[in-house]
Amino acid sequence: MDTAETAVVLSGRSHPAQPDGGVEGYRAKRTLPVRVELARQLRRRRTRLTLGFLLVLPVLLLLSFEIGDAGGRGRTFADMATSSGLNFAVFTLFASTGFLLVVVVALFFGDTVASEASWSSLKYLLAAPVPRVRLLRQKAIVAGVLSLFGLALLTAVSLGVGVLWYGAGNLATITGEAVPFPTGLVSLAAATAYLAVHLTWIAGLALWLSVSTDAPLGAVGGAVVVSILSEILDQITALGSLRAYLPTHYSTAYADLLGAEADWTEVAHGAFSALAYAALFTALAIWRFHRKDITS
Repeated sequence: MDTAETAVVLSGRSHPAQPDGGVEGYRAKRTLPVRVELARQLRRRRTRLTLGFLLVLPVLLLLSFEIGDAGGRGRTFADMATSSGLNFAVFTLFASTGFLLVVVVALFFGDTVASEASWSSLKYLLAAPVPRVRLLRQKAIVAGVLSLFGLALLTAVSLGVGVLWYGAGNLATITGEAVPFPTGLVSLAAATAYLAVHLTWIAGLALWLSVSTDAPLGAVGGAVVVSILSEILDQITALGSLRAYLPTHYSTAYADLLGAEADWTEVAHGAFSALAYAALFTALAIWRFHRKDITS
């Protein structure tokens, strides 16, 4: 689709052409502002339900601990979740890393373009005209903002609920260390930041699938299935060092940041792996969307 020609057709009359071929007054940078796309996504029910569930989850976990037997004496984060507010927040992150946060990010990114195609509104957006790369970028930015907000919301609410119920005690680690609350708070923030970086590979994959199909559930489900398969393969010790190349291998590397002295080795490897996969999938998404025929 040629945006300049479309603009002329839609205008119904001729206008002087600009050096780039566009009609006078047309500015590609003014099309589909982030604030407009963000407002559109916030009005959607799936966005509100997703963020609402992240808001309620810490309360549900708290009720589970209060109703059930919280007398565990092991050295796992689940056993120590009720020892302090920090431990409760850390447990919430661990419980959400493998599946819930993957689904949330896959939902926000996988639904970007595929939903427009399924509603038959994608061709009208492109006919506005919004350049394809810009449309993809703006939607990815909004999906990223929503994903980051969801992750921060989950961490903040779980910490608030935990501190309110279990107090602002030390962060007890699985190695038996007791990290003071201020230091533990910094460690929790670092762990959350690492999770945001790690989940970029899911974002890139879901975005690629979103431009490759007209079915939003197919894009979201495809990204989640790939993550699950990677988790399963990572459990096969016979693969040896090959497991390090799986995108989910370093998903919980942030545990190394929760001690008195942070170990950044696994975190650095995990961040590089996630960003490399994210760059690859994003490049594939741009390449695919730039050449895709919009027929729906």
